[in-house]
Amino acid sequence: MNMHSIPGRSDAEGYLFTRRAAWFAYAMTIALMLMDYIDRQVIVSLFPYMKKEWNLSDAQLGSLVSIVSLTVALGALPVALFADRVSRVRSIAAMAAVWSAATLSCMFTRSYGALLAARGMVGLGEAGYGSVGAALIASHFPNRLRGALLAGFFACASVGSVLGVLLGGVIAAKWGWQAAFGVVGIPGLVLAIAYLLVRDYKTVRLTPVLERATESSTNAARHIIKALTRPRTMLWVCIGGAAQLVVVSAVWAWMPSFLNRMHGVAPDQAAKQAALIVLCGALGSVVWGAVADRAGRRRPAGKLYAMALMSVASLGILAYAFGPGAALGGSTQFLIIAAGSFIMTCTVGPVSAIVIDVVHPAVRATGAAVLALFQNLFGLALGPVLAGALSDTFGLQAALTWTPAFALVAAGAFVLAARTYAADMGRAAEAPTETNHLPLGAARA
Repeated sequence: MNMHSIPGRSDAEGYLFTRRAAWFAYAMTIALMLMDYIDRQVIVSLFPYMKKEWNLSDAQLGSLVSIVSLTVALGALPVALFADRVSRVRSIAAMAAVWSAATLSCMFTRSYGALLAARGMVGLGEAGYGSVGAALIASHFPNRLRGALLAGFFACASVGSVLGVLLGGVIAAKWGWQAAFGVVGIPGLVLAIAYLLVRDYKTVRLTPVLERATESSTNAARHIIKALTRPRTMLWVCIGGAAQLVVVSAVWAWMPSFLNRMHGVAPDQAAKQAALIVLCGALGSVVWGAVADRAGRRRPAGKLYAMALMSVASLGILAYAFGPGAALGGSTQFLIIAAGSFIMTCTVGPVSAIVIDVVHPAVRATGAAVLALFQNLFGLALGPVLAGALSDTFGLQAALTWTPAFALVAAGAFVLAARTYAADMGRAAEAPTETNHLPLGAARA
């Protein structure tokens, strides 16, 4: 779908149908975005209970988080292509039903293998939701509102993560850890049914070139690779963004268990404190995104150098917090970890903007999809399971002390990207724009 030509009629104010229909679609879509990330993150607060009851290793526990990001990464492009060709509303309703039912099914699993499979289905249901939801929102609203509304939509991911960590601990303390899946799964099923009341835009008839490019995931992948292999900045930013997310995902996944094991905090209280750590990271992503933008005003490469510096700073703070900082006492250590969490999300916003800067205007949405693939597959999926494996061998404190070293990989990649950023950005700006667009539905995982 071409973002600049929204299909269907629009009213006098630029809404696709009416103001009421647009805001109803927005409210339903952000509600499902909240449930998406609540269902993803609820499990991390349940680790202490699951480890005690099922005697799971930390690598197994980490895999229960990583499997969701893995299936999201693998399923995002096919799901988005299907939604763009068939129906956004019915696709979103089906996605929400699948991931909510899968979350609910976790309540009834009685073995690690069954729970891992159910979590994989959660990710498969969530694959492509961000991109398809964004496409639907963009179609309903006039241009002047889209930027702010889409920012609010994606911000719900952070809010949902905080709520997931918080709710998991509170529910488990009252009704048991299995009940947590049931409580958070049911609202998603209700919303999935209600989402069918949202009005959809008409599916656009594709040109022959675009028809061939999107008729299968294989063809789409070839089209993507051909369009995105030129800017070297793209590759280094994808690597750097994914490496920094290894740090973020490891800390967020293991904070409740760390507080429970190292400081004897009850699981429900550990979940509440860990939610504060996640909240610090969510706030930091906004603050440091603005700092990076400011650093790149006079010299574009300054944005990447600032990101590299902030990544190294996050390594220093977190390595100290989980290492020598342990001797300072629980409250002081917690504050240092919170400071590290505030800065470790420094790359979340800027990497997306940089990718859009350096790819051809006709495939910007697809470039963002490739970034999302890297972030999920090599960042969010790797962090929890890697930290869990290190914990099994060296202990959780050591694992969380060493995992932030991935920030060095991120910093190095950003420095390399800085060397080509200005040139790649210039070429992208000068590129002809007659090329057909791939669907926006491929934009984000």
